[in-house]
Amino acid sequence: MYLTKQQLSERQKMNTTIDKVKGVNLGNWLVLEKWMSPELFAGTTAEDEYYLPTQLSKEAYEARIRQHRAEYISERDFVYIKSLGLNSVRIPVPYFIFGDREPFIGCIEELDKAFNWAERYGLSILIDLHTAPDSQNGFDNGGISGVCKWSSEPEEVEFVLTVLERLAHRYGERKGLWGIQIINEPVSEDLWDMVQKRYPPVDSKKAEGSGPVTSKFLREFYVKAYDRLRKYLPKEKYVVFHDGFRLKEWKDFMREDRFENVVLDTHQYLMVAEMQGTAQTLDSYVKYIKDVYEEDVKEMQEYFPVICGEWCLFNSLACGRDTKGGRSVLNGEMEDITKVLSDEEKKHIYKTLCKAQLKAWNKGSGYYYWSYKLLTDTVNTKGWEGWDSWDLGRSAAFGWFETE
Repeated sequence: MYLTKQQLSERQKMNTTIDKVKGVNLGNWLVLEKWMSPELFAGTTAEDEYYLPTQLSKEAYEARIRQHRAEYISERDFVYIKSLGLNSVRIPVPYFIFGDREPFIGCIEELDKAFNWAERYGLSILIDLHTAPDSQNGFDNGGISGVCKWSSEPEEVEFVLTVLERLAHRYGERKGLWGIQIINEPVSEDLWDMVQKRYPPVDSKKAEGSGPVTSKFLREFYVKAYDRLRKYLPKEKYVVFHDGFRLKEWKDFMREDRFENVVLDTHQYLMVAEMQGTAQTLDSYVKYIKDVYEEDVKEMQEYFPVICGEWCLFNSLACGRDTKGGRSVLNGEMEDITKVLSDEEKKHIYKTLCKAQLKAWNKGSGYYYWSYKLLTDTVNTKGWEGWDSWDLGRSAAFGWFETE
């Protein structure tokens, strides 16, 4: 049975009676990203989490990971996040969270602690399954760079469904659970050429058979995942699906009345707007935010509650150089700084962009900033100028970010 337009409108009204999400990602805690803490990869040539344990002894790898997890996020961070006026955290977790995919180390105990902290300080949690075996996107943050075969491997697809099911069983009744995100950023056909150029595989043989995640597969997988999650997930908890970098393709999806409390997640970064041709000026950024972000979120909010699950203030203008879509010093391609901006000039740029983007996300059902913190030294390490804007803690301290 399909919902009529009136029924869909009533369902939307019911969904949006909950306070809008104002949150931040705990990126690089349980899913590693080298650019966010380069020292964790010291002494290796590994660019991602897949190859890190292959270049360290078992003891050294385990020691690094356990120390990192213990120190990167603690109870104090949840207190601070609450003090910023935020009400939720999105926690990326790996497919090996339950510790059943050697040599990787599970992290379910850390997620248990996060729930205890969140509930103590009045925050909710969106669990984000951020990686899949053999990757769903080929990004470095997808676990293994340049490889994207998961969706063509039925056994691994089923494994991911079992991970989702186990997460729902373990946390479904927890007060602090806001929802579970099915899978992060499955890459589209339109982005596949960029992935191949930006994230070359270490092992070309390992990458054989890689390709984008098709819309047909994604629709079928999302429905299967929804059904598996709802075995244990109460109706008031949200099932979140990522747009797969094709935001407007989902207007006819999950329209049957059996689908309840489904949220559409989109990720929007200004560096992508730059790659698409947006001029690196403040006026151009603001115009893009208004004409694209704001209008697209407003349009899709008619069909689903929409959240922007990842965004930030990072942009080339404030960096003083063209970052070529966010390519860092780790990529080995850095333009010379063309203009050194004063602190006040940077503050004006960031505050203006923050205000404009928050206005856009408020056309939907909220947001999660990427990310809470990073351990990159943007002062003493050449080439990282401007990258501090990825760090919400620094952005708040400098007066760049303010909740509405």
